[in-house]
Amino acid sequence: MVESCTNCIMTKMDDPTLTFDEDGVCSLCRKFQGMLAELPGNKEESDKILLPMIEKIKERGKGHPYDCITGVSGGVDSTYVCLLMKRYGLRPLCVHFDNGWNTELAVENINRMIDILGFDLETYVIDWEDFRELQIAYLKSGVIDIEVATDHAIYGSLYSMAIKNDIPFIISGVNTATEDFMPYHWCFDKHDDANIKDIYRKHGSKRPLKNYPFVDARLRRKIKRSNIEVIRILNMLPINIDEMKADITRELGWKPYDGKHHESIFTRFYQGYILPRKFGVDKRKAHLSNLVCAGMTTRQQALAEFQQDIYPPSQAREDLEFVSKKLQFSVEEFEQLMREPPRRHLDFANSRWFFARYPVAKPLLPLWRRYKAWRDA
Repeated sequence: MVESCTNCIMTKMDDPTLTFDEDGVCSLCRKFQGMLAELPGNKEESDKILLPMIEKIKERGKGHPYDCITGVSGGVDSTYVCLLMKRYGLRPLCVHFDNGWNTELAVENINRMIDILGFDLETYVIDWEDFRELQIAYLKSGVIDIEVATDHAIYGSLYSMAIKNDIPFIISGVNTATEDFMPYHWCFDKHDDANIKDIYRKHGSKRPLKNYPFVDARLRRKIKRSNIEVIRILNMLPINIDEMKADITRELGWKPYDGKHHESIFTRFYQGYILPRKFGVDKRKAHLSNLVCAGMTTRQQALAEFQQDIYPPSQAREDLEFVSKKLQFSVEEFEQLMREPPRRHLDFANSRWFFARYPVAKPLLPLWRRYKAWRDA
């Protein structure tokens, strides 16, 4: 019998590293409960940390067209963040990262929100040739967190725009209460440019990624000099996902998606097809367990929702054909990639790697690679 958590819906099959206490509660739940304990539990606690921060942002922004910058995707969190900023009188520059995979509904949600709130919007359109080549390299490499290619570029473009416009505050929609519950081996460090570059070097084409917005050593130095501060505003107030959805639906005409982060066609396909088929991972279990631990749903409700088919076979087939064609694979070639064995991100160079931590030693890198090739032959 598979060991299951008595609190959330995770099991040993989902995460073999899980341990259970005497009450049958898993280690992920216990860790997450500790994180939740650090968040404000009521409006009074929230106001003590949030209101001074709002005043600080406004004061620094005097005489500037914008006092902060934020990324928008058309999803729940980023839309709600924008509504909050309007309520608190902030003047953000909204930035949408377009990697070529937007759904029509995502674009509609963003445009409607911008029109109603009256904010300025800049759309960062990534070089599609660069991005396609990088996604292909990730698929060929066999690593699990293919979305690193998108998330890293979002960080890079957002920081670059903040520096360009002299905006010292990035308002982030990332929050603990709805999306910090995840087995460590289901994802990887989104900031690790060394890992991205090595995956591309080994599995990408010879085409240089000239326009991809790497958060590399040079940009990190610029960020440090600019003193940019990232504000996780949703961690500064008690939130409830149902109330968030109700607010943005009522005030902004927001329209829902079938699943979390399904505002992106590729993310929908990645979570609904690639992860279960190649890695045996269903992210809905973590997302729903997150809500259970945060008190936004019950274990029984989460189990019932998990049984619902939000990615029917007809949608999976349609997405498979669309994604394969857009990435210039045949369906058969894509399916072959799904049959190849997974690999760890740590099988590739990473930020903990010697040559990444000590750039002065990089002249020795060709010798190291020749030695490895000889050793592994």
